[in-house]
Amino acid sequence: MASHPTAGDLQIITRIAVFRGLKAETVERVVAPATAVMLAPHDTLVRQGELATAFFIVIDGWIKLFRIAVSGDETVIQIMTKGESFAEAVAFTGSRYLATAQAVSHARVVRIPADHVVRCIRESPDIALAMIASTSLNIHHLVEQIEQLKAQSGVQRVAEFLASLAPVDNGSCVIALPYDKVLIAARLGLKPESLSRAFAKLRSVGVAVNASHVAVGDVGKLRHLATEERSVIRGSFREAQ
Repeated sequence: MASHPTAGDLQIITRIAVFRGLKAETVERVVAPATAVMLAPHDTLVRQGELATAFFIVIDGWIKLFRIAVSGDETVIQIMTKGESFAEAVAFTGSRYLATAQAVSHARVVRIPADHVVRCIRESPDIALAMIASTSLNIHHLVEQIEQLKAQSGVQRVAEFLASLAPVDNGSCVIALPYDKVLIAARLGLKPESLSRAFAKLRSVGVAVNASHVAVGDVGKLRHLATEERSVIRGSFREAQ
């Protein structure tokens, strides 16, 4: 069910990369016809191949972007959360959505019609520059993901993922996994059994998994591990065994 964005929604919207550097009145004009949509787990927001008529900003919860191959296999492209936006580029070019967007958890998402934004761009070219900058940032993040998949071991990917969720930079903490382990494995380009093996290996550096919670003895050590060379990692694990 759609509703008008709240004042809290607007605070999040104004901070996203798409609107960074724009005047407050310009942002208000762009988001004037926006609607907020509440989603339950597994609700689909848009489908791969549909005509792109809007772009979206995640206000709360988790949204999965994935593609379905000809074989029927699902490939997770990205997991979006609070303050992140998606589908800007295809919406403004009149293209089709490149991926399906589906709620992983209960989520609140703001929808901004593309045709309205295009009209705003004609009136204020600064909006187009902000859109280009945001698209460039998204491409940079995707390149980082590709680099991670090609250059990092499974253990490194899991270590980096956990470190990104940690509420502290150093010291101990307990992390609540935001979604199930099957989806975590898909997000990291791993098979579920490979994720389990990576968690097991991380015990040697003070990581303990208990259902959906992970206790980390030293977040700083986890961050360091995520950036180490594979050869160093292998050596440390052999010494710990």
